[in-house]
Amino acid sequence: MQSVEEFLAYATKLEQEAAIRYDQLADAMESCGNREVGKLFRRLADYSRLHLATSRARSGFRDVPEMKPEDFVWRGFESPETAAIWAADPFIGREQALEIALDAETAGLEYYRDIRDTTADPEIKALAAEFVAEESGHVAQLHYWLAAHKAGEALPVEELNLGAPTNQAR
Repeated sequence: MQSVEEFLAYATKLEQEAAIRYDQLADAMESCGNREVGKLFRRLADYSRLHLATSRARSGFRDVPEMKPEDFVWRGFESPETAAIWAADPFIGREQALEIALDAETAGLEYYRDIRDTTADPEIKALAAEFVAEESGHVAQLHYWLAAHKAGEALPVEELNLGAPTNQAR
């Protein structure tokens, strides 16, 4: 990262693409009647949009560069937090959906952690640390949901909250 503005452009794109993919997966699940998983993916899309708004708000007065899709350089084919497209399989179960979401959120966490740990710019380091804390909360919550699922406990999608870290532990 060369500047805070570049960091914020990447963070915004990452959350935008995560929201788009979760919406695509929710649409696929709902169209084939897999309502429970569709609802889970839709909720995750909503949270990505909230994080997108937060990223844009952090941009505030800054002149964040307008970047074309081809301007973004990711380690993989897509941005780190974009959930696997194979999750559009109509027969996917709740456990697989949670694991896919966990993989995506973990990749986002590792992306921000890598920036925090490698940048020499103190302002980028501070912003990346905020994003690491946020993503750590998401990963912890998904671990909690996955453990609850494996224990046979209900997973009330209406009450799912990825907005803040959880104190719940298994």
